[in-house]
Amino acid sequence: MKPLQTSSGDLLADRRADYAEFLFGSGDHAAAAELMLGAVELAPGWAMGWFRLGEMHEAAGNLAQAAEAWRMVLKLEPLDRPGAALKLELIGATEAADAPPSAFVEALFDQYAPKFDDALVNKLEYRVPDLLAEAIRATHAGRFGRAIDLGCGTGLMGERLRPSCDHLAGYDISAEMLRKAREKGVYDELVKADLQTLAYDGAPADLVTAADVFMYVGALDGVMKVVAAMLEQDGLFGFSVELLRGEGDFVLQPSRRYAHSERYVRGMLAGNGFAPLSIETAVIRQDRREPVDGLIVIARKG
Repeated sequence: MKPLQTSSGDLLADRRADYAEFLFGSGDHAAAAELMLGAVELAPGWAMGWFRLGEMHEAAGNLAQAAEAWRMVLKLEPLDRPGAALKLELIGATEAADAPPSAFVEALFDQYAPKFDDALVNKLEYRVPDLLAEAIRATHAGRFGRAIDLGCGTGLMGERLRPSCDHLAGYDISAEMLRKAREKGVYDELVKADLQTLAYDGAPADLVTAADVFMYVGALDGVMKVVAAMLEQDGLFGFSVELLRGEGDFVLQPSRRYAHSERYVRGMLAGNGFAPLSIETAVIRQDRREPVDGLIVIARKG
């Protein structure tokens, strides 16, 4: 896909947008939105401009205007790479969806790839690969013949798995993430794939992992069925979720990541032929200097 257009292509529109950002940064959200509206009127085909206008209206408390701006994004970008549908859901302007737009997830991680490792490990204190690797070792002392790392990203989980796997495959929706993973040389095989539509017909694995992946999936029934088809009988499935402590199965958060309840996770495992071996609560990362609680899960097929 082409990169998201961060510039309107119109010099005057870009200048107005820059000044709108200055006003927004100073806390004058309403004035920023007014100036940003002028920018997109000069460049009406600029999807990212409309998306940013929606964010400015939202910050100013003008949710009806924010919704109008995000609906314009969907007209200009039907695949919804900016994630406007998620913003509409968060303000209650559309029904809740079971999953995010695949194009949004792909574009997000294509853009994030160059700074992914530094941002997660050094700034957000990302701990899932280490926690998941420790949990796998606690339930399985030997090597794995074939392992599959779903949503492998740049290979942070793969680096932990490599010493104990004879064959390691990585799957990810983002071509840029896969390029970074390829540079590390930890995978025997890398595959570009969307977990929402993945149909697996390869050799059975005895380990499948999904580290910090289901936050961008939503409903887990489809991917759980795919993982069950990937695994040998008695194979292990290790994954993480952000923990939902309130009511419900899973919920879209303001971060545009999903949180899942432990009850829902246990139900999905049982419904797809998995027996949980360990489900532990842990701080998995920081978000705006606040700890994010998650579940580190190891389950066995059969």
